[in-house]
Amino acid sequence: MRKFAAEALGTGILLAAVVGSGIMGERLSGGNTAIALLANTIATGSTLVAIILALGSISGAHLNPAVTLAVAMERGILWTEVPVYLSAQILGAFLGVAAAHGMFGESLFAASLHARGGAAQMFSEFVATFGLLSIIWGCSRLRTEAVPFAVGAYITGAYWFTASTSFANPAVTLARSVTNTFSGIRPIDVPGFIVAQVAGALAATVLWSWLVPALPKAAREVVLPRREENVVHGK
Repeated sequence: MRKFAAEALGTGILLAAVVGSGIMGERLSGGNTAIALLANTIATGSTLVAIILALGSISGAHLNPAVTLAVAMERGILWTEVPVYLSAQILGAFLGVAAAHGMFGESLFAASLHARGGAAQMFSEFVATFGLLSIIWGCSRLRTEAVPFAVGAYITGAYWFTASTSFANPAVTLARSVTNTFSGIRPIDVPGFIVAQVAGALAATVLWSWLVPALPKAAREVVLPRREENVVHGK
């Protein structure tokens, strides 16, 4: 239950930040989309760092079904825990949207009219999620303490180098379909995004399981040159 609560809370705060900063940015930007997106980006990236630092020790702060599935593939959590994580993330995401709408006087939920369809958008989501999982796997296996900052920095950058503004998260995608604001996505575009996100996460997980195997002994042989390994082990 602690893991469920942590995942729901973290994903809820994340969506409140994404949607709330989108609304605030749009209202204050005077119609300048670039400024609105910049506000949305900074708020999302910085909030994500804070959430992971606060909740990472409880649930791992996945906040993302694609991450949870990838972690389960690597035996980081039991498959029996996956439904708990996914349900918490989706519930938290919708509650986060409702909270953002409440703060800005919007209706609780409203279907988005923001079109984000097409092959280019879906490929962008594949790239965004592939990159996110690459950052997570690379840092978690080689520099664990850097994960919160690396993930926040990556999402901040990916907002700008992907055509889709880097949703990279099925729970976020579902929840953003019920906000007809700056950060929304039409419900009809959601399935394509989710398929691309899961595919990107799986591709990155397969790649990193080869680049840096999860088992410490195998990972050491990949990461450390033979001479340095001998020094480490006093040989």
